[in-house]
Amino acid sequence: MIEQFLQYLEFEKKYSKHTLTAYGEDLKQFFFFIESAFGATTEKEITHQHIRSWLVELMKDKSSARTVRRKLSSLKSFYKFLIRQNILTKNPLQKVVSPKPSKRLPVFVEEKNMETLLNEIGFPDNFTGLRDKLTIELLYSGGFRRSEIINLTIPNLDLEQLQLKVLGKGNKERIVPLNPKLKEMVSRYLEQRNIIEMATAHNFLLVMDNGKKMYDKFVYQLVKKYLNLVTTIDKKSPHVLRHSFATHLSNEGADLNAIKELLGHSSLAATQVYTHNTIEKLKKAFKQAHPRA
Repeated sequence: MIEQFLQYLEFEKKYSKHTLTAYGEDLKQFFFFIESAFGATTEKEITHQHIRSWLVELMKDKSSARTVRRKLSSLKSFYKFLIRQNILTKNPLQKVVSPKPSKRLPVFVEEKNMETLLNEIGFPDNFTGLRDKLTIELLYSGGFRRSEIINLTIPNLDLEQLQLKVLGKGNKERIVPLNPKLKEMVSRYLEQRNIIEMATAHNFLLVMDNGKKMYDKFVYQLVKKYLNLVTTIDKKSPHVLRHSFATHLSNEGADLNAIKELLGHSSLAATQVYTHNTIEKLKKAFKQAHPRA
């Protein structure tokens, strides 16, 4: 049933390829453990004791609480699917408690470092350089996920209104305002993009040098290459630019609900983590200015 479940997530829930891969790997790992530890066991025969044994095994292998929770989330979604398909009537996961994750603050790039990257670092004066800088600008100015930046299309770009329609997780649409400085850059980029023959065959905004659609690893390597020039943080990924976008908005006093909408979060709880740096700045101000600090 794993294949049917993944097809359901892809075509009905519109999950990204990255998420589908993660779900598939988690479920294969789970059923491999069940077969190895307990023999050939069907979904109907698996109990909460089997699942708890798997969690114990993960913890023994030094998996973090966050990783275990993610894998358990994949399994929960799978069992909900089985019940919806009337394959099961009881969900063994109702008796399984997720381990509490340790609090991990989002990694972000300092504002001054982003300014250095976008205003002082010299990008090549050709299509590649223009494309690379535009990709970095969009990730940082719009807070996009990697899958979202890859799937941006020209028809969803409105340069007159300076906004971009984005299709996010769960097939949810949101409108993201664009930095006014991007208008001229996008116009120059589109002029060069439309010269590439293969690029004119589709509507994806950001393309490779040969005109083909961008892919995950390329975007990751592009971001890592340029962040290496301005920061020493260990993690240098497109998601770090999303964290930077949200943290810098929070630092400048943006409303938390507005940040939530810009990021495309389904709940405010996921957005609240970005208030951490604002609190740290308040503590610093207190220590510097209050006589009793």
